Amino acid sequence: MSNRRRRSSGGRGILYWTYIWSPVVVGIAVVALESTEMFGSDHTSGPLRLLFESIFGPVSRERWEVVHHLIRKSGHFFWYGFIGLAWLRAWWFTLPHSRFIQDALLALLGTAVVASCDEFHQTFLPNRTGTPWDVLLDCCGAITLQVLVYIFMRAFKPKKLARAV
Repeated sequence: MSNRRRRSSGGRGILYWTYIWSPVVVGIAVVALESTEMFGSDHTSGPLRLLFESIFGPVSRERWEVVHHLIRKSGHFFWYGFIGLAWLRAWWFTLPHSRFIQDALLALLGTAVVASCDEFHQTFLPNRTGTPWDVLLDCCGAITLQVLVYIFMRAFKPKKLARAV
C-alpha cells in the first residue's frame, strides 16, 4: 500500500476497527449469554455457594441468601463498569478530537442502553426479573470505573487527557 493511500485512510482499516470495538462486542455478548434462564439466581446459587464455602467455610441458608444477592449485584456493578470502560475506550479512539467527558457520556449512554435491553429481556424469562434498579446499579458501575480512569489519567497521563482540539 502506498504512503498516499495509507495517509488517506488514516490507517483505519478493518483490523483497526475490530481492535477498537471488539471489547464492546464481547462485553455485550457476555451480557446476552448471562441474560438467560441458565444464569438465573436459582441456577447460580449452588455453584457459587460451593465456591464460597470452599474459600470461607460453611454458611447458613439465611446468610447465604444475603451473600448470594451481594455477589450477583457486585457482578452487575463490576461487569457493567468494565463494559463502560470498553465503550469509553472505543469512543476515545473513534473520536480522536473529542474531550474525555464527551466520550464518557457516550460510554454511559451505551452502557445504559445495553443494561436496559438486558433488563427488558429478563422480564420475559420465568426465573428472572427485570428492574430499573439493576440498570441504575449497572450505570453506577460504569460511572465509578470511568471516574477512576479519569483520576488515573489526570494524575499520570495528563497530556493524553488533554489531547482534544
